[in-house]
Amino acid sequence: MPKNLDHCSRRNFLKSGALLGTTVLSGLSFAEGSASELPNPHWQKLPKWRGFNLLEKFNVGSNKPFLEDDFRNIHDLGFNFVRLPMDYRCWIEKGNWRSFKEKTLQEIDQAVEYGEKYGIHVCMNFHRAPGWTVANPKEALSLWKDPEAQEVCALHWKTFAKRYRDIPNSRLSFNLLNEPASVEVDPYLEAMKIVIGAIRSESPDRLIICDGLQYGRVPVEQLKDLQIAQATRGYTPFELSHYRASWASGSDQFPYPQWPSATGNGKLFAPSKKGITEEAKKPITINGSFSKKAKLRIRVGTVSSRSQLCVYADDQEVFQHDFRPSEGKGEWSKAVFKSEWKCWQNIYDRDYFVDIPEGTTKIELRNLKGDWMSISEIGIQSEGSSEAIFRLVDQWNEPQNPYLWDEKNNSISGGKIKNRKWLMENFVQPWIDFEKSGAGGVIVGEFGSYNKTPHAVVLRWMEDMLQNWQTAGWGWAMWNFRGSIGVANSLREDVDYEDWRGLKLDRKMMDLLQRY
Repeated sequence: MPKNLDHCSRRNFLKSGALLGTTVLSGLSFAEGSASELPNPHWQKLPKWRGFNLLEKFNVGSNKPFLEDDFRNIHDLGFNFVRLPMDYRCWIEKGNWRSFKEKTLQEIDQAVEYGEKYGIHVCMNFHRAPGWTVANPKEALSLWKDPEAQEVCALHWKTFAKRYRDIPNSRLSFNLLNEPASVEVDPYLEAMKIVIGAIRSESPDRLIICDGLQYGRVPVEQLKDLQIAQATRGYTPFELSHYRASWASGSDQFPYPQWPSATGNGKLFAPSKKGITEEAKKPITINGSFSKKAKLRIRVGTVSSRSQLCVYADDQEVFQHDFRPSEGKGEWSKAVFKSEWKCWQNIYDRDYFVDIPEGTTKIELRNLKGDWMSISEIGIQSEGSSEAIFRLVDQWNEPQNPYLWDEKNNSISGGKIKNRKWLMENFVQPWIDFEKSGAGGVIVGEFGSYNKTPHAVVLRWMEDMLQNWQTAGWGWAMWNFRGSIGVANSLREDVDYEDWRGLKLDRKMMDLLQRY
């Protein structure tokens, strides 16, 4: 195809010549964009791309063409990257996962064109792949176990590889699966080898990115021999990023978000609970001098199967309550049966009050019988004072650390301090070490916070993450551009939006992103 072919002619060429598995897009660049200025990536060190996820084909139920305005706006705001999380059901014919809709594939072609026109790198991702998804409903076959699912997933990626084999890596990359989980390394590697082999049979040098395991949280060093980059996530702490998100199980029980924050472990395991360390089975302990009588408030969250909560003041039992969740109505707010565990895990969301005697120096909360229970909040109100509150979160098999009651300052302290340093040490540094080992370059494929988290909290948290990623030299893609986790049309109730090109723009958040 001639290099001077204009935009209109090129689009006509694609529409007339695009046949399934045979269309090849050329590496053209447009005068109105800056595709030629996009950096050339290497699998061991990715450019510092910055941008957003675009969700037009995120789910088959809302399968739409990508919008040129999004690419134009993202470019004009100073960003150079989009990730396209897609559902393979968008392009298959009537449920036949071996038969593809050319019309839908042409809509994806169009996104590649927009990327070229506006100088934006396009990263294609299968959010739902044949045999794997984090969403519902689950896939009928497993990509980790079933040869047919592996064959079909490879077929889909091979089709994309052939279709775009002449597009340079500066403009296009493949992010194979969204957030693989519930799989061991060996079966994951075997499935990825099949898919990657299919891609490279058509496009040997294509830049490939794999999400880390455990929903993108853990890098996979064993992928090094396949010469691929890897993607992590920016959703930690989950109770902040997904506060009251309808798709996140239990999010309505998350504590009110704060950042930075001090939180404790609210999980109380019974002594007989198997697979739990002795450190994690310790009681919730509050040390301090109670010179006056006080009232202890305990907010009970979820109770699994059965629990017996006992409270001790200096080894004297001052409270006991038996929790026996079941079907129907009870002291719980919601009855929940977990079929995979064959037990009731009811949500109580209820306060229980305990009188603490004058002169007490230590309080302990123990679960003496049953399975486990979660405490979401503790409050202490001494005579003549307001209540001091400390929030707890579920931490499975994590050690319990003591808390300190300061009667003079009417405060409870202790637990785990969560701040920028905590994020760096626990969720960034392991990936920095991974990258320095030569095992693969890193990008943050998704991050952001749902619109129910207070805006000021989100901005403080986001800046800490962005500073860490700047230190690491990584690029990132926010989920999403327009929508409830985005920088535009997010429907936050605590934001003064700016009218910009028909969008409700969160200018404070945009200014923050542009600084990094």
